[in-house]
Amino acid sequence: MIPSKSYTVQEAQNVLEHYCAYQERCHKEVEKKLRDLNMIPEAQEQIIIHLLQYNFLNEERFAKAFVRGKFSIKKWGRIKIIRDLKFKQISSYNIKSALKEIEEGTYIETLHEIAEKKLVLIKETNIYKKRNKLSNYLISKGYESNLVYKKSTELIPN
Repeated sequence: MIPSKSYTVQEAQNVLEHYCAYQERCHKEVEKKLRDLNMIPEAQEQIIIHLLQYNFLNEERFAKAFVRGKFSIKKWGRIKIIRDLKFKQISSYNIKSALKEIEEGTYIETLHEIAEKKLVLIKETNIYKKRNKLSNYLISKGYESNLVYKKSTELIPN
């Protein structure tokens, strides 16, 4: 087994500065990176404090960037975004604050766009099965069930 490279606190700090500058990171990702670098807990704590002091690590900024990216690029709904942020151990306050990045009108428009695109691809003839397939898809994208129900009945009337 090849021993892994060991880092001084300064070297690890530089590595983590580049890691955080490249893309927004949450505490959980930074802690994992420090463990991967085999840093002792005292050094990890010292580096995290440094990253926070010099604004390389900012959980609110991370949450907002995450929400904007997942919504605008992957077209995720709020439920899926919230679940992912909770998995990354982001605070409820930061999640609430970040969700304000999504305008309600844009959210409904996006839901409509992805619903229409998916509807074209569903080759089901039975309207109930068709509506069910569309609803399941939209729910899997993280949209709220009341919005999904409204949209699927609007697009596939009886």
